[in-house]
Amino acid sequence: PNGYDTPASKCFQATDAVNNGASEIDMVINIGWVKDGLYDKVLEEIKAIKGHCDGRLLKVIIETCLLTEAEKIEMCRVVSESGADYIKTSTGKEKISATPEAAYVMCQAIKAYYEKTGIQIGFKPAGGINTVHDAVVYYTIVKEVLGEKWLTNQWLRLGTSRLTNLLLSEILGKEIKYF
Repeated sequence: PNGYDTPASKCFQATDAVNNGASEIDMVINIGWVKDGLYDKVLEEIKAIKGHCDGRLLKVIIETCLLTEAEKIEMCRVVSESGADYIKTSTGKEKISATPEAAYVMCQAIKAYYEKTGIQIGFKPAGGINTVHDAVVYYTIVKEVLGEKWLTNQWLRLGTSRLTNLLLSEILGKEIKYF
């Protein structure tokens, strides 16, 4: 979840994934660069990887649990400027992943960028969304901060395979482990 692979390795992985049929690419920012204030390096890396996505969606994971509020805001700006398609909260590999507080800060930053540029970027909270209540909390944050325009699968996705399994199990009346 620290994104420490080299930019060349990440670009190779994106190309390889595309060549093997991937329709979307997820990448993790280099947390060390963020902590060192090397935001231009993060921006250039994202742009390079986007260039290897061959038109596929690029979701950039900023691993919010490892960032300060100011770093979250800055990363939302960087990701928005990079041409990536989505900003994603986390990999889900850390003990604390998405939080409503981080989602709120990120949505405010996405909204500020949209109001400044007219460019819409998607949002994906992921990790730790385990109940319908959790999902409703994130949906509500997006609705209240970003508005109805974001309430489609083109602009909002919830990273919650556990919830999908729970819902399918409830609907079908037996345990389902689809994801």
